[in-house]
Amino acid sequence: MNEILAKQLAIDFCTDVNSILSKENVFTEYKQLEGRRIFKEECYFKAASVNGKIVASGRKDIIQWAREKFKTENGAWFMDMGCLHNLEDGLLKFHCRIGQAHPFYIATEKSDVDTKDYDIKIFIGDELEQFRGDKRFGEAFIFDGLPKDEIGIGAYKDGRLLGMAGATSDSDRMWQIGINVMPEAEGLGIGTLLVATIKNEILDKNRLPFYGTAMSHIASQRVALGAGFVPAWSELYCEAIKH
Repeated sequence: MNEILAKQLAIDFCTDVNSILSKENVFTEYKQLEGRRIFKEECYFKAASVNGKIVASGRKDIIQWAREKFKTENGAWFMDMGCLHNLEDGLLKFHCRIGQAHPFYIATEKSDVDTKDYDIKIFIGDELEQFRGDKRFGEAFIFDGLPKDEIGIGAYKDGRLLGMAGATSDSDRMWQIGINVMPEAEGLGIGTLLVATIKNEILDKNRLPFYGTAMSHIASQRVALGAGFVPAWSELYCEAIKH
């Protein structure tokens, strides 16, 4: 297992690296530890399937229930629908439900990227402000304070912007990539080209690039694989049910 990822998950799930690397499921009461990946939602319960096991953290009462319910569950199948139904049924008594569940990919090696057919432009820091409010880039950029948008890379041809990749510093160790491709440029390989290019930039900054997508978004998963990423873990979080 990648060392940087193991250290990050240990912080995110309030445990230690040895517990992440072990084969035993881990359930911890959540605390906001320094160095965690940044997210705005209150942590009622979140869980990862990684290294063939379950790693979960959350509110004390929910995590106690989850430990009893899933302590012997095979982590490789934790996000199969049977387990998800059981999880959601149990969460309801805490007035919570599953919010999102995503597979995540990481990359540790740079790629050779052929960009000769496109004009590649890199935007850093305040240069990103020109894209604030542009609805075309809802995946590439957040523009919401934290996590911070760090880099944007656009692919242009004949003066037209065909796609934009962005990277946010979700933690000091790991930066997450988002991508938007213009409808007229779909099928040209722009997504893979941009994700591979921004991946290289992140590695040059000694951060681990990671990429998340939806379980059903096969095109997005192909972009990750084509850009040199490999599947690393799946993660879900729960949210409060608003009355």
